[in-house]
Amino acid sequence: MKHKLPMYYGASMKLFKFAEKMRLAPTKGERAMWCLLKAETLIGIKFRRQHPIATFIADFYCHELRFVIEIDGGYQLSDFQKEYDDFRDEDMMAMGITVIRFTNNEVIKESKFDLQKLSDKIRLLQNINTSTNLV
Repeated sequence: MKHKLPMYYGASMKLFKFAEKMRLAPTKGERAMWCLLKAETLIGIKFRRQHPIATFIADFYCHELRFVIEIDGGYQLSDFQKEYDDFRDEDMMAMGITVIRFTNNEVIKESKFDLQKLSDKIRLLQNINTSTNLV
């Protein structure tokens, strides 16, 4: 099965299979975020969860806006993981993808704040998309 490069950026079938498994075991933060995203409270934007991109799996991806949402757990507070996440973010930004990160606690305990921050980012990306399509 061949996938479109613009959406998956050449992700391998092995990565697709791993992403499928990850969808079956979301963290509490990922579950909370998915409830917000699939409720379409965010201006009707469609997100995919555990979406393969190149050699990575994004927690949530909106292809229309080329936008990734990452939900970080406790293990991601280690220096090594922060470095790796920075590398991932830079690699995705080089592909034209915007990345925003939240912690599990932010999503679970402060969802109204997160939702506002997320909505603001989505509006900004929509405005950028609209203005670049006019040029």
